[in-house]
Amino acid sequence: MRTLTVCAALEAEELRRLAEILQTTRFDAGHTVFGEGDPAETLYNVTSGTVKVYKLLPDGRRQITGFLLPGDFFGLSVNDSYAYTAETVTPVSLCRFPRRRMEALLDEFPKMQRRLFSMASNELAAAQDQMLLLGRKTAKEKICSFLLLLSQRASRRGHKTNPVHVPMSRADIADYLGLTTETVSRTFTQLKTSRVISLLEGNKVQIQDMDDLLELAEGA
Repeated sequence: MRTLTVCAALEAEELRRLAEILQTTRFDAGHTVFGEGDPAETLYNVTSGTVKVYKLLPDGRRQITGFLLPGDFFGLSVNDSYAYTAETVTPVSLCRFPRRRMEALLDEFPKMQRRLFSMASNELAAAQDQMLLLGRKTAKEKICSFLLLLSQRASRRGHKTNPVHVPMSRADIADYLGLTTETVSRTFTQLKTSRVISLLEGNKVQIQDMDDLLELAEGA
């Protein structure tokens, strides 16, 4: 897990200094780590579990902007308050870093700063991928693309790419893809009926035909 986190590429002394300021914490599913508008005083690194981040729209609707997995860093803010809400999807373990002390370490250790910049770049790439999903794709294309995205993220973490672990609820998936919960459930059923996927216990989705899933994701 260290290779995926902010600790990657740090020397022993840098790791020691980082360990001096971090705290580990665990939360059950459904816990709000911080809310939009709260003072941005802490940075976080996911070490196990899944976290969702979202914004509330003026009309009360929720737009999930991302799902964070082990290795993901969050809580970065250019202002003094968080721009989004972070809530646990599953039980999670997190590393917590006081923002001011972390900023001081970044000034002292350029490699750590570069690592955070790389993580921020990955977040931007993920946001661009989501914009594509929310654009011109149909509901089926969105669901297929979402399953492929989870499979690819599992691969980057050295985990099995199939079956795909899908810990988030249908409502969460809907709020991420800009669909209704009913449409998400119906699309999963259609993919299952056509034998592109099968639904397993433990919130897992078995991809029965990867080529078909890729073609459906691209609108073929």
